[in-house]
Amino acid sequence: MEIFGLGIIGACMFIGSYIGRLLGTALGLDSDVGGVGFAMVLIVALCAYLEKKGTGLLKKTEGGIQFLSALYIPVVVAMSMNQNVYSAVTEGVIPIVAGVVATVGSLVLIPVLSKLAKDSGSETEYAGVNKE
Repeated sequence: MEIFGLGIIGACMFIGSYIGRLLGTALGLDSDVGGVGFAMVLIVALCAYLEKKGTGLLKKTEGGIQFLSALYIPVVVAMSMNQNVYSAVTEGVIPIVAGVVATVGSLVLIPVLSKLAKDSGSETEYAGVNKE
């Protein structure tokens, strides 16, 4: 069931957060250091272990994991964006200029990289898988 996928991610998040808080305490910080990263490593390791063992995850369990993974990126981006905007506004003009330059530079490079990909013929092959 989907709830098992949510439970697996929840358990990995609790364990990862605990490890992150331990690491933060060991470094003398009063915060979680890398808890979400540890949780992600745990879920990947668990899925790889189950695949290697041959049992794998049920399709509905994978559906629960995919549901949360679809929510994860927008939530984290929104949280970090809020912190970054506050920091940039309170620190002065330089962080704002750096952010604008990085954003505009990235947008300008999209057509260039797309053209390079077409010229090299890599659109027919993605991650080693041939589309033919």
